Amino acid sequence: MIDEDRPAGSPVDTALLERVLEALREYPRGCTEHELIARLRDQGGEPFAAACLQEPLSLFQTHFVLFHCLHRLRDTLVEQGEWLRIHCLDIGIEPLPVADTGSSLPARADPLRAYYLDLRRLEGMDAAAVEALLGEFWSHLARDQRRGQALEVLGLEDPVDAAAIRQQYRRLAQRHHPDRGGDTATLQRINAARWVLLEQG
Repeated sequence: MIDEDRPAGSPVDTALLERVLEALREYPRGCTEHELIARLRDQGGEPFAAACLQEPLSLFQTHFVLFHCLHRLRDTLVEQGEWLRIHCLDIGIEPLPVADTGSSLPARADPLRAYYLDLRRLEGMDAAAVEALLGEFWSHLARDQRRGQALEVLGLEDPVDAAAIRQQYRRLAQRHHPDRGGDTATLQRINAARWVLLEQG
């Protein structure tokens, strides 16, 4: 039995939850978000049938509604002894470990669940807000990539603190300093890597 507890004006009704669950059951080993959306679009049900996934706002709305459904379904399935994996690359139903059977929800707070169950986040998004969200995502990704490259230059791995960064920097700077037979290009890369890591904290 799928819960019917939903905010007034919600785009997600019991029929939609049942369609998502039915589509999920067609993938006993799990599927990706893309595969699940494609299946739901093929079935012709709204809001998936009208989704224009090349347009950022429509893509966000489609993603949000699907993940809202998935988190609501997870709550229902837990009561039935099943667990729903929710990740954009792995969505699937599996038996709930025996020790967890009967528990209603995971014990620890789940910020993603809270995010997707709050339909105000969907209602408050327009094209400009989605563009800003995407910009923030790409900015974080670029920063993470820069950090990874900087760690590689200094021969370090996360987690690493400022003291370890400075210590490794001094060691490499002495070794590669032109006055000691090193080269300027390598020293410049080492300097740049130090600043990237210390700037990010």
